[in-house]
Amino acid sequence: MTPLAKLLEAALIASGRPALPDELIALDPDASPASILLALDELRRQYETEGHGIELVEIAGGWQILTRSEFTEAIERAQLAARPQRLSGAALETLAIIAYRQPVGRSEIEEIRGVAVGGMLRQLLDRGLIDVEGRAEGIGRPLLYGTTPVFLEYFALRHLGELPRADELSIALRTQPAPLA
Repeated sequence: MTPLAKLLEAALIASGRPALPDELIALDPDASPASILLALDELRRQYETEGHGIELVEIAGGWQILTRSEFTEAIERAQLAARPQRLSGAALETLAIIAYRQPVGRSEIEEIRGVAVGGMLRQLLDRGLIDVEGRAEGIGRPLLYGTTPVFLEYFALRHLGELPRADELSIALRTQPAPLA
């Protein structure tokens, strides 16, 4: 393995979040963006060909070393992994509205959901899944919300373009079996 690939591996293991390209370039002043990508590809190939229990994934605009998905259940069963706190249905619904309509104001979210969302917005802000993106031009200049890189990481997305299309979601939701009474 090249020295640059070893350096990147060490940094990625030490990081608890996806490392952004600029952060990886800062590790070695002599490295170019192209050499960083080559070293990342070297790491990814090594983990794949040697049958490691980890993999290098591009996620949330950066790179992260994660355990392979086929081991997730066993690791969770042994309670070795820190589990992120689950989101409630209401939180997921609010987050979906923000993800698909961002930047979006509270009043538009409340109009869609039909309930007040102030507390839910605070919860999502506290968890770092959303952030204030600016202010609308309307009366009172209400805050506008959008998703963050933490949102992308939470849902294992590289970018917002990987979100399912709205028509795909509606089809998936219609084909869900009804719960047994």
